[in-house]
Amino acid sequence: MKTKKLIIFNFKELYHIFKELSLELNFEIIEISNEDMLNKDIEYFSNFLIISKDNKFNLQNQIIIENFPIKLSKLVEKINIEFLKIQFSNQSQIKINQYIINLNSREMILDEVKLKLTEKEVNTIVYLSNTKNPVSINKLEEIVWKYQSDIETHTVETHIYRLRKKISQSFGDNKFIISKKNGYQI
Repeated sequence: MKTKKLIIFNFKELYHIFKELSLELNFEIIEISNEDMLNKDIEYFSNFLIISKDNKFNLQNQIIIENFPIKLSKLVEKINIEFLKIQFSNQSQIKINQYIINLNSREMILDEVKLKLTEKEVNTIVYLSNTKNPVSINKLEEIVWKYQSDIETHTVETHIYRLRKKISQSFGDNKFIISKKNGYQI
């Protein structure tokens, strides 16, 4: 089953053209002509693109076709490029608790508030979020900082302290990274 969904909204002619070509395309074609159905259906799709004649929706993943005629090969190329952009964007963002971490821009986002992070801060957050148990300072030194465990340093503690302070000042969250007796945990 094709995971990418091309939703053709209120554009019957284009739908029929793409339906004839569907075996040659790497996305599923869906026709929707009702705005309520569109709003309901896109809630269930994670990788979709909408094609329509006019911009009725405030969505990023939408192609508006205003100028006719249009070369079909150019349109398919544009669709594939848009699907690649969506895929890249989806892979660059991870959700941790109520926050979105954008790996490309190195930002932590909650609602409209964005906090710039360093590469080490992002790596620390991602590593901590992928573990169920608290992570020791030595393990963070080894994995995130690539230090050997026999080096005496307070790098991890200092970075965690500064990261907590940044998160607290930006989001008022004092419990995002918590200290346990055997390490740190999100």
